[in-house]
Amino acid sequence: MISIDSLRADMPWAGYPRPIAPFLTRLESESVSYTRAYAASSYTSQSVGAFLGGRLPSELRRDGYFFGTYPNRVLFFPERLQAAGIRTIAAQAHGYFRPGHAGFEQGFDTWRMVPDLHWNATTDVDITGERHADLAIRLLSDSANTAGRFFAWFHFMDPHDQYQAHPGINYGRRLREHYDGEVTFADQQIERLVTWIRAQPFGARTAIVITADHGESFGEHGHYRHAFQVWQQLVRVPWFFFVPGVAPRRIASNRSHIDLAPTILELFGLPPEPEFTGRSLVPEFRGGAPADRDVWVDLARTGNNDRRRGLIHGQYKLTAYGDDSRFELYDVEADPGELTNLARARPDIYAAMVQRYRDAQPGIRNEHVHGCATLTGAPPGRGW
Repeated sequence: MISIDSLRADMPWAGYPRPIAPFLTRLESESVSYTRAYAASSYTSQSVGAFLGGRLPSELRRDGYFFGTYPNRVLFFPERLQAAGIRTIAAQAHGYFRPGHAGFEQGFDTWRMVPDLHWNATTDVDITGERHADLAIRLLSDSANTAGRFFAWFHFMDPHDQYQAHPGINYGRRLREHYDGEVTFADQQIERLVTWIRAQPFGARTAIVITADHGESFGEHGHYRHAFQVWQQLVRVPWFFFVPGVAPRRIASNRSHIDLAPTILELFGLPPEPEFTGRSLVPEFRGGAPADRDVWVDLARTGNNDRRRGLIHGQYKLTAYGDDSRFELYDVEADPGELTNLARARPDIYAAMVQRYRDAQPGIRNEHVHGCATLTGAPPGRGW
């Protein structure tokens, strides 16, 4: 599994005109690709926790700090793989992922960090893609890791936050053009890693998952970078699966990252995990008709941000602010930039979506947070 930090959904295979990711574009054409995929939240701490934990961020035990910690009692899907004797391997490239910081390492037999990182809690000052690919190749070259069944996860960081220059890559001086250069650099390193994997004895029977933890803003709604809101440019992500023997196809049904954990379990032939609220996508890989279903995006309350939630039902998205004190309605198919709030123009749809939202709320178990005295916007006594 290769995840790429801050990779927007509007990549070349989705119509972006600049060919910034030629390798990923080719790989997507060979894969089962979800064209309406959603991260569970809008920044790494919550979105990664959700795809590892198979549940929305609000449903996971955590502390209430912005880049929170998930305690050992939270079940992440690599723990189920490890218990089944599957070797679990990871290499990561930011201090957010260092052992003991967020708890993402739970369930991994081998967890390595790219060396010589500079710790900065608010940004990303390093260029890591080349060293990250090198480290991944070293880990996968060790027969102790790959002699049997294994799961490996590498989260590439370079498109994140500070957009740095790379030799031979120059699209211009605007912010998005600098970001595009970072995407191209990451694409080159991922191509090197995947090409190496495919040349190994295990390569022909290895599935490859590509996605992002969240998107990125470039001034839409006055917002830059990510977190704090759940606009489409923040929560729509690329997501595709190259699975040996599975025919490529594009699936346009709404899908959520909480489906990742049950999908990985089924790919390994393991039974479903009752704690995970997502659903496996494997039947769709095998040609099953994708059913329509609702998708939630969930920015859980922390000491730095109030709560936001979004319910996507078909072409409509209802965004809830705070403790459901205000709602906005968008047709994200006709209006992907969420420029026109339809709450007044379409009162019938608005009322139906608000009711759908309220009916579903009891099914989301809000875990009380710990270790943070003040949660932004929380009413007195509210612990989530």
